[in-house]
Amino acid sequence: MPRPRAVAAVLLAAMLSALATACAGSAGPAGGGGRPAVALVGSDHLGGAPVHVAQEHALWSAEGIEATVTTQPTGRDALNAVLGGQAQLGVVGDLPAVTAALGGRELRIVADLSRFTDWRLLTRTDRQITGFAALKGRKVGVPQGTNVEYALSRMLASAQLSAADVTVVNLAPNQVTPALGRGDIDAGVTFPSSYDAARTALGERYAELPFTGYTARTLLVAGPSANEETTTAVLRTLLRAQREIAADPAAARKAVLAQSKGALQPGHVDAFQPRYAYGASLSPELLAQLEEEAAWAKAAQSLPGAADRAALLRYLNTAPLTSVDPAAVTVR
Repeated sequence: MPRPRAVAAVLLAAMLSALATACAGSAGPAGGGGRPAVALVGSDHLGGAPVHVAQEHALWSAEGIEATVTTQPTGRDALNAVLGGQAQLGVVGDLPAVTAALGGRELRIVADLSRFTDWRLLTRTDRQITGFAALKGRKVGVPQGTNVEYALSRMLASAQLSAADVTVVNLAPNQVTPALGRGDIDAGVTFPSSYDAARTALGERYAELPFTGYTARTLLVAGPSANEETTTAVLRTLLRAQREIAADPAAARKAVLAQSKGALQPGHVDAFQPRYAYGASLSPELLAQLEEEAAWAKAAQSLPGAADRAALLRYLNTAPLTSVDPAAVTVR
């Protein structure tokens, strides 16, 4: 029969083991080799190129983290994944982040990863739309709730028009080109990755109007389940990837193309990735743009929430980027 003292020792060891396991579990899930695991979700491969370069070149392990990167069709979908807890961090456009902030959702903007201004209004030659003023009374397809919708609003505003002057048709990004081909819409605005497909599908009927009056920003956002220490490690990794993009742009384009898994074509990546300005930052210019977009979203979509600078500033978490690159944080 076991001695009472021996039994007590066994029970004590079991209790301590269970307590240690519980404490380890409270620190968050671990990846291979005990490294903290983090899930990132994105949408725009080119805007979020540092994420995809980090993934392709296996840069995460240098910062002691194990990252899982997935993509969604739009930044709106990526943000929903973050807010729903399927990912801790998201790579999204500025407008989805603004609308979430106006809705009082729990998220923080931790970095502005890239900027892009080379937009196009897609149309057909037989529609004779030679300027944005000619959109009045026309049907325009756009994926609503994304940066693309805001780009359309700026195009209309450049001709003193608003959404009330056109018929806006809500389409998925890959539905704009087929709708143009069928003649269901007169014009469309979609993501740059669809430009080549539209040109090919429409052939001699293809026409476009370039527009540089809106700077789309690709943001890294943290959701309610994000850990600040891991977020900082992710940012440190992305800054390393950012340096690789600057040092070897051709290799970076190959990395993004590989990570797109067929979603992007080589010609598009070669033509458009150089048109993105990369560099993680939190600037007064970002905050000013978020304020402008918030005012537009409140008017256009009847969203609640405060759109003033002070309210939006509370949705910026400057600590991780300040820790990694203090000079990149100039907003106050």
